[in-house]
Amino acid sequence: MAIDQARAPDVHADATRGSEFAGLLGQVRSAGLLRRRPGYYAVKIASTVLALGVGVAVFALVGDSWWQLAVAAYLAVVFAQLGFIGHDAGHGQIRRGARANALIGVIHANALIGLSYGYWIDKHNRHHAHPNEPERDPDVGTGALAFTTQAAAGRRGFGRVLVRYQAWYFVPLLLLQAVSLHVNSVAWLLRQRRVRWGEAALLGMHIVIYVTALLLVLSPVKALVFAAVHQGLLGLYLGGVFAPNHKGMPIATGRDAASFLRRQVLASRDVRRGWLVDWALGGLNYQIEHHLFPSMPRANLRRAQPMVRAYCTRIGLPYRECSLLDSYGQALRHLDAMGVVGSRAIGEAG
Repeated sequence: MAIDQARAPDVHADATRGSEFAGLLGQVRSAGLLRRRPGYYAVKIASTVLALGVGVAVFALVGDSWWQLAVAAYLAVVFAQLGFIGHDAGHGQIRRGARANALIGVIHANALIGLSYGYWIDKHNRHHAHPNEPERDPDVGTGALAFTTQAAAGRRGFGRVLVRYQAWYFVPLLLLQAVSLHVNSVAWLLRQRRVRWGEAALLGMHIVIYVTALLLVLSPVKALVFAAVHQGLLGLYLGGVFAPNHKGMPIATGRDAASFLRRQVLASRDVRRGWLVDWALGGLNYQIEHHLFPSMPRANLRRAQPMVRAYCTRIGLPYRECSLLDSYGQALRHLDAMGVVGSRAIGEAG
């Protein structure tokens, strides 16, 4: 069965376009931080798959019981951790060859968690190229939330009223994030001119096994509740990981927008590190470093952070880092501010 390959763009190939980034890139390369970490990923993949196996075994042993909701919560965490591995494969962090990374990616994404690897790569690469840029970054595109003043002021009808309260319904909305990713994955695969047989087969296999396992072990009501809890908490977890990274950060303009280094740093914030935060957020708390060096193995981001921070300080570029709770607060305050913009638009229209 052929597996379609997806390759992340090599931003480092364009380093000569900006002398600022070239200087930092040289330091990072000299420190060996762009070299692959096969041993780290072998342990990471084996331990995460083992955690999945434990969850499946407990699910089978517990049987038709409401205690399965605890298993659903546990598997939500495991699925997210599997997703982080797929994310790393998509950036070419795990192996040198695109085919090897794609194979790891589709196994973890399509087969294990039911998310199209190709869909994620397509969406995520556009985000990396233009973080926080309206109409170019799909993560701040049109939808239930308005992340920019233009989007908030441009709402019409009930949407304009609803946006005023978006800071309040943001967290509950994350409960639907995993379902949205599943639906969009299927829709993306159906839109492709060339059928991606490998992805479609693995995604279909995941759906069949997931539904069959629930109906074989649980009553229909318990199966439905299990799926709701599992997918809801998975969406909440994933949304909680990605929300702190860019929400409320400025959009680069003028000279800053033309500079790769400035565009990435200004639009991102790091979340203060710690072993639990590093594990829970899949290394994405080092968002500035990850955006500057997408192919850098996750385990090296921690070592790169002091270099990047010192370099930004030296050239007068703001480097933002805060606690996890503060990052959520900043994101929610930004959503609330955009809601105020929408409510003012209502007053002006009236």
